[in-house]
Amino acid sequence: MAILRHPWRLPLFALRLLACWIALVMGSIQAQRSGAPDAVLVGYMGHFDIHLARILYPRATILLDHMVSAAGVGANRHLASAGGLKHRLLKAIDTAALSRADIVIVDTDEHQKALPEHVRTRSVVCPVGATRAWLEAGADALREPTDDVLRVVFVGLFSPAHGTPVIGEALDMLSDDARIQVTMVGRGQEYSVTRLLAARNPHVTWVDWVAPEELPTFVAGFDVSLGIFGTVPQALNVVPTKAFQGAAAGCVIVTSETEPQRRALDGAALLAAPGSAIELAAALRKLAGDPDVTHQLRRAAHAHAGGRYLPGAVVAPLMDRITAA
Repeated sequence: MAILRHPWRLPLFALRLLACWIALVMGSIQAQRSGAPDAVLVGYMGHFDIHLARILYPRATILLDHMVSAAGVGANRHLASAGGLKHRLLKAIDTAALSRADIVIVDTDEHQKALPEHVRTRSVVCPVGATRAWLEAGADALREPTDDVLRVVFVGLFSPAHGTPVIGEALDMLSDDARIQVTMVGRGQEYSVTRLLAARNPHVTWVDWVAPEELPTFVAGFDVSLGIFGTVPQALNVVPTKAFQGAAAGCVIVTSETEPQRRALDGAALLAAPGSAIELAAALRKLAGDPDVTHQLRRAAHAHAGGRYLPGAVVAPLMDRITAA
């Protein structure tokens, strides 16, 4: 994304990629002394690394985590307009990466449907899910009752898909409601405009960063975890990581009412129309007005995540596909 904004940084990126590849080659040579792997997983944003993986492991089943396409990210962040040179370049990068994968992993049915037809037949849907650390943190937090002050958290990179200006507008509407205390964690593209919109609300705390290993316990200390509220295409087709993690941490999830989120979080979230600050503010007021109901919803979210979104359940379709391959 930095290169799309500053194309002159391309040579630096190429050097960094080369350095990473040298390290991967050396590590792969050492690892294969004990035997070649049956399958190799290329992680998210592995659009370039998958080509190296195919060279290093020609007989292995190559899996690509294609949670979001490069062209989609460029468009959603308003860095590559449809039909433009940058957009065509990103689509070519996506096409080349997909052509090298034996199995393509996506996170929602909507993303699977967006794949080219010849790729769709070798794809599998795996929800992002949450690790057991989140579920354990939620179990500890739920031992305490929900009190009269509603504690709300958002954690994210303030990208257009997150719709944080919508959150900012809702916080402005809630400026006079001391029952609702909000913590906003992170920085990113729309941070400044979000903070400006919420400037009148004295009940908002802004935190630049929380270490990943501290996040489960940190988020579990809140009653509500905010999801995404953007209206760009990506926002309408994903279930954000923060929704799975927040539910596992024992938080009520308040997020946008889209088909994938309704399907994934049915009965475990309050949903607001994408882009609607009014509906978001109303949902938070509703929760603040009834701590007992809020606590019941927290328990429901925690149980929902524990039953459907721990690692074993998430990877089951993938394991079936790998076995078949």
